[in-house]
Amino acid sequence: MKPKMIVIAGPTGVGKTSLSLKLATAFNGEIINGDSMQIYQNLNIGTATPTESEQAVAVHHLVSYVRVDEEYSVSRFKEDAKSAMETILAKGKVPILVGGTGLYLESFIYDLSLGGKDLEHPEFRAQMETLAQMEGNEAVYQKLVDLDSKAADQIHPNNLRRVIRALEVGTFSDRLFSDQSETHANHVSPYDLLIIALNTDRQVLYERINMRVDDMVNQGLIEETKWLLAQNLAEDQQSMKAIGYKELFPYIRGEMPLELALEDLKQNSRRYAKRQITWIRNRLTDAHWLDLVTHPENLQQVLKLVEDFLNATSLP
Repeated sequence: MKPKMIVIAGPTGVGKTSLSLKLATAFNGEIINGDSMQIYQNLNIGTATPTESEQAVAVHHLVSYVRVDEEYSVSRFKEDAKSAMETILAKGKVPILVGGTGLYLESFIYDLSLGGKDLEHPEFRAQMETLAQMEGNEAVYQKLVDLDSKAADQIHPNNLRRVIRALEVGTFSDRLFSDQSETHANHVSPYDLLIIALNTDRQVLYERINMRVDDMVNQGLIEETKWLLAQNLAEDQQSMKAIGYKELFPYIRGEMPLELALEDLKQNSRRYAKRQITWIRNRLTDAHWLDLVTHPENLQQVLKLVEDFLNATSLP
């Protein structure tokens, strides 16, 4: 029988952490982080990593365990998440996967293979990085548009690392990156899944995101960003590209007023939320969509969904 897993997906600022704690408490669950930036140590405020008090409510896996100078891949996440799930199941508890990083969620729940070590070509990567330095990220992104337009639609042009990876897979394997990432359409998950997708009215969500940024600043986001800059990491390091930090670098360097930097941060966060929603709608088609922000009474519906799911016989 397939092991059961609850998945909570949704855009930034919609209340995923709050729901995950409620479900973990109600159904004897443990939480697996599925956010690509909450994996990093010492980046807590800008990534909205669950606080110590929140983590005391339920056991969290894959949170704050990677150094900021480490590179981290989707394939490594998939293996780490599998290990975490095995640990949770061995305790007789319910795994709850929570996050907004689409490729992380998808790679794990559908057990996708997006290319391993055999598809790593350092010389090719170096060529693409040099092209980006000479002609800008857009030049590399255009190569991806020409090679694999579907993948280009899913990746931001400035996510150079991911653009190069998609080019690398498409160039050196027998399938395009988008073909490999779309295999779940005909792929049976190794897990019995209940996918809950949270969303709310767009204007309400955007207001929550704006307020969240202000709260982060009050909690010490600028100091946290200064600490990150002080690590003297390369600009293209994964941790340096996180929304919440990169927008504040110009302010800290004296190149931009704080007000403008914060507006950039809010705008980028809103755009990211929009992309997250689109991605979930397109990729996690079995999701149950619910609004717990303007309709908190929907929590009872969620609890009933989960209870029925856990009590039902597992899929073969």
